[in-house]
Amino acid sequence: MDQKTAWPIVNDKDHASPSVFRPEALLREARRQKGLPLVAVPLVCVLDPDGDVVRHLKLAGQGRAHQGWACYHTELLVFDLDGVGEIGIVGCAVGASFAVLVAEQLFAAGCRLLVSVTSAGQITDNGPTPYFVLIDRALRDEGTSYHYLPPAIFAEAPDASLIARIEDALSGLSGIVVHRGSTWTTDAPYRETETAIASARDLGALAVEMEAAALYAFAAATHRPVVCFAHVTNAMAQTEGDFEKGEANGTKATLAVIAAVARVWLSSIKAERHAGAGGT
Repeated sequence: MDQKTAWPIVNDKDHASPSVFRPEALLREARRQKGLPLVAVPLVCVLDPDGDVVRHLKLAGQGRAHQGWACYHTELLVFDLDGVGEIGIVGCAVGASFAVLVAEQLFAAGCRLLVSVTSAGQITDNGPTPYFVLIDRALRDEGTSYHYLPPAIFAEAPDASLIARIEDALSGLSGIVVHRGSTWTTDAPYRETETAIASARDLGALAVEMEAAALYAFAAATHRPVVCFAHVTNAMAQTEGDFEKGEANGTKATLAVIAAVARVWLSSIKAERHAGAGGT
């Protein structure tokens, strides 16, 4: 068996070619079938794989269903956040392929910035959990990223200057610990063996999660702004009482992080528009 037959994940991808199946086409047909209006999603959208923020917003009566979201698999909730404006959020899109499927559709529907905040297991001890990792690159131990970019060990955050500005902004958040670094993205959380964990740690991973590498590969290939966080809440259930996220199940801190990111991005957009208008 030659390599071409043995490794389909890295062969015949033709990364420079467009896909035959497009998210715009799926959303068009879904809107037709469901009788939905053509309504753009908010400029800033969030992926909430654990669904904790979505559940919190629903219980607090602070979110409303987006009337034009035509995805077959998810609901888009819309809410107002800390003077930032309207934010869209999708809950429970767990794993690389699901996260990128939703990301593709969000950007096709009008999203301009996507923020992902996923719970993660501690790989390198950075102190007591919970805390956040602002992910600047992710180890590609999943399948989706290889459909967007050629093989490499890491998927890098595509806009390093945006990551740096966000890091500066997050340093001013009271009571919220944020580290910047790399993570290990896996498709198989229940195959986190001692050997695999040691290998990821040797490569500098601070935590393990399930979406970032694929989201960053998608972002790089499509020139979309995506920012990924790992909310490190556990040590892979090695001790009893793990997975505690903090106040309101971590939603207060998560929303503060999202708000800070949105403000940084919105200010950069305003600056670009001002410069494009000749500073007038």
